[in-house]
Amino acid sequence: MSDLPILSLRNVSKSYSGKGGDTTHVLKDINLDVREGEFIAILGFSGAGKTTLISSIAGLIEADAGEILLRGKPIDGPDKDRGLVFQSYSLFPWLTVQQNVALAVDVVHKDKSKEDRARLVKQKVELVGLGHAMERKPAQLSGGMRQRVAVARALAMEPEILLMDEPLSALDALTRAKLQDEIERIREEEKRTIILVTNDVDEALLLADRVAVLTPAPSATIGQIYDVDVARPRDREAVNDDAHFQALRKQIVSYLSTLNAEAGSVGDSSRDLPNITPLDLAPGADTKLPQAYLDAAQSPVDKRYLEFFKLDKVYPTPNGPLKVVDDFNLIMDKGEFISLIGHSGCGKSTVLTMAAGLNEISGGGIVLDNREIDIAGPDKAVVFQAPSLMPWLTARQNVALGVERVYPHASRSERQDIVEYYLERVGLGDSMDKMAAEMSNGMRQRVGIARAFALSPRLLLLDEPFGMLDSLTRWDLQDVLVETWNRTKVTAIMVTHDVDEAILLADRVVMMTNGPNATIGKILEVDLPRPRDRKALLDHPKFYQYRQEVLHFLAEYDHGPAAKAA
Repeated sequence: MSDLPILSLRNVSKSYSGKGGDTTHVLKDINLDVREGEFIAILGFSGAGKTTLISSIAGLIEADAGEILLRGKPIDGPDKDRGLVFQSYSLFPWLTVQQNVALAVDVVHKDKSKEDRARLVKQKVELVGLGHAMERKPAQLSGGMRQRVAVARALAMEPEILLMDEPLSALDALTRAKLQDEIERIREEEKRTIILVTNDVDEALLLADRVAVLTPAPSATIGQIYDVDVARPRDREAVNDDAHFQALRKQIVSYLSTLNAEAGSVGDSSRDLPNITPLDLAPGADTKLPQAYLDAAQSPVDKRYLEFFKLDKVYPTPNGPLKVVDDFNLIMDKGEFISLIGHSGCGKSTVLTMAAGLNEISGGGIVLDNREIDIAGPDKAVVFQAPSLMPWLTARQNVALGVERVYPHASRSERQDIVEYYLERVGLGDSMDKMAAEMSNGMRQRVGIARAFALSPRLLLLDEPFGMLDSLTRWDLQDVLVETWNRTKVTAIMVTHDVDEAILLADRVVMMTNGPNATIGKILEVDLPRPRDRKALLDHPKFYQYRQEVLHFLAEYDHGPAAKAA
């Protein structure tokens, strides 16, 4: 690796003008030197201008001020010396893998012979592990395979610098991990200069030589830059036990948390929550039952509040019945928070939708507060990965829909207080009357969380509620969820792919084996004090021990029989 910079950014700034004549300052005074052969990760918040920065380096956007120098010369628009991989795959669906890559090669390498171009295409496709899929079209590929094609296409341009704009953020955790390994292998074999824009701290630490943190918008600039002096190769499980890695990770997380806190996250409420009991709208609540049973049901149930008993789920297929979930057994006490974790396709969401009454149970049963679940109802609030709001309604109106249903006996002002209390708690006090269609994904998901808590449900079910968000917005909303749950102590189950998220939120982490016939493989008791704070958690001696247990389980099932078959 040369000490001379191949790329230099000098006081780079960029602003945009809105329709009303207002100006948004996106980037301000960005300064960065990148050495030849270096791997730089640029880490930042959603909306901080990461894509604007990488597009400026690619020559797709012209900076308003400052300069970007490649080997000492100002860049002038896009060129083959900078290959770019976007978050979206941007492939031509009617072309094969070979043809998609060849399209770029034929444009960039006109000076090469037809045979040399074909060899170049074959080499780069094989480099990303798709030699067996040369003749497949994008529709026949998984999301991870399509992103590999995009990487192969960028590499086939033989750029001096490979630019990657959050190429893995739309993928599930297992596919993301596999492609991180692929990028590391490419870095080792190609010795190419790489700049990766990411929102994932672990991804940055696993891959990069240095991590540059972009401060929040507006007028984002590069704050701290960290040297990742952790020996290569970096194995996920091994580095988790490395004290130096832990210290570096803590430094970065603490710095990001400080920036996030300065930008504002969890909101305070200017009002008290009305002391009103919601209407019991649980299915079967009005059923005529023996008086002795009703009397018994009135006593508080704290133990065995929610029970999954020999739960099965079978789907019909052209090849016969497919058992997705097999003999799932779990008992939860009232007020307990469970994280459900496992690889894609292991049946986590299937268990959750059965608990919500949205998915028919094939065998066994689920009992909530002495009532068997067989249908959906407002006593079971669900927050999905997609916010599922009415786009033509405001945040206030979306939350009020549920509140009016479960609090018909409350006064209008009391219902309004409930709505506004939870919207303020999730940090939307200034955006209550904003239309859902005008909100960012993070803001819409805040509305979804407020709506769920406002129902005062017996059971809160969260199906990867932050899965579509960048890691740093996810932290923000995890804090919102933790703070709101601390007040309500509602019984909750959350499906997640995120190991840190699972530990931060839960009393127990339930790990599921791979599907089909998925079941509980291991249960981890999380003995960490509440209320929990992210910074304090990283200092706790048990945190990395718990993290290692979950990582080891996931790694074990990554290489298990079901994973190999997939």
